[in-house]
Amino acid sequence: MTDSRTTQLAQSLVNYSCRVQPGEHVLLDLIDAPDEIGIELIRAVRANGGVPHVRLRHGRITAEMFSGATDAQYGSIASFELDEMKAMQAYIAIRGSQNAYENSGVPAADMKLVQKHMNPVHERRVCHTKWCVLRWPTPSMAQGACMSTEQFEDFYFRCCLADYGKLKCAMELLAARMMRAERVHIVGPGTDLSFSIKGMPAIPCAGEMNIPDGEVFTAPIRDSVNGTVRYTAPSIYQGIAFDGVTFSFRNGKIVEAHCNGNEDALNKILDSDEGARYIGEFSFGVNPEILQPMRDILFDEKIAGSFHFTPGNAYENCDNGNRSQVHWDLVCIQRSDYGGGSIFLDDELIRKDGVFTDPALSILNPARR
Repeated sequence: MTDSRTTQLAQSLVNYSCRVQPGEHVLLDLIDAPDEIGIELIRAVRANGGVPHVRLRHGRITAEMFSGATDAQYGSIASFELDEMKAMQAYIAIRGSQNAYENSGVPAADMKLVQKHMNPVHERRVCHTKWCVLRWPTPSMAQGACMSTEQFEDFYFRCCLADYGKLKCAMELLAARMMRAERVHIVGPGTDLSFSIKGMPAIPCAGEMNIPDGEVFTAPIRDSVNGTVRYTAPSIYQGIAFDGVTFSFRNGKIVEAHCNGNEDALNKILDSDEGARYIGEFSFGVNPEILQPMRDILFDEKIAGSFHFTPGNAYENCDNGNRSQVHWDLVCIQRSDYGGGSIFLDDELIRKDGVFTDPALSILNPARR
C-alpha cells in the first residue's frame, strides 16, 4: 500500500509547485526513485489534464556515462535533451541517492565536459519551464543526517509537506527589506565579509521550485565582494567531499581558497572558468524544520539560521552578470551551536546567531524541538 504522504507529496508538486494545467507536457525525471512516487506523479498530472512524460535514470549508470565522456557523445545527448525540454511546460525531478559519492570516480575533465554540454539544457529548464526538484529519502541519506531510516523519512515528509504558503508571507517581508538595502556585512568566526546588493531583486522561494524549500536569495554586485568567509557546513561537489572551506575575496574575486583536505580539487573547481571565482548568489536559509547539515545541498541550503554564498553562475531572474558552468551552494550556519554570527543590512542588525531580530520574521527562525 502506498504511503499516504507519497500521494500528498505528488499532488502538492503537481498542483502547488508546478501548477500543471490541462494540455501541458510534464517531464518526470526519476533518478533512483521508487515506482510508487512515479506512479503517483503520473496520476496527479493526468488528473489535472496534463500529459506525463517519464525518464528513468540510475546513479551508477550515469556515473559510467560521465566517465570517458566525449564531445561527440555529450554534444549529441545535449541536443536530444534540449529538444525534449523545449517541448515541456513543466519539469519534476525526483532524485534518490543510494551513494552521495557515486561521481567521485569520474575524472574532473570528464565532469567539466559534461557540464559544458548540458548547461544549455539546464538553463532551458530553469528559465523556460515550471519546475521543481527534490530528493527521495534513502538509508544513505538517513546515514548522512545521523538518523534512523524511519526518523529520516518522518523528517523528510515534515519538511516537504510544510505549509509553504504560510512561510512565504514572512519570506516576502524579508525580500522587501533586502531590496531596500545597499550593503550587506556578515561577521562570525572566520568571517568578515562585505558586499553590495544595491538594485538587485530578492526572490523568496517557498516550495515552487525546490522541495524542501525555504530561502530568500539575491546576488551581490559582481565586483563588490571583499573580505573572508568560512563555511561551517560540509559539502559535496562533483562527488568530492569538502570541509572547512574558506574563501578570501578582493573586488569580487576569490583570491585565496582553503579547505581541510583536498585543496587541489577545490582550486580546480574554481579554475573551471573565469566566473567560477566570482559569486552568483547570496541567500538566507529559513526553513525552521531543517537544522543540521547532511551533505545534501537541497536540504543544507535551507537550514534555518544559515546563509549560502555561491561561487559561479547567477540565476537569470537575479542576474549580476556572472557566468560559469559552476554553481556551488556553500553554506555557513550562524546559530550559536555553530559559533554564532551576525548579518547587517545597511548597518542594521537583521539576524544574530541565526535568529531574526524582527518579530514579523519569527516564523523563519529555527524550530524548537
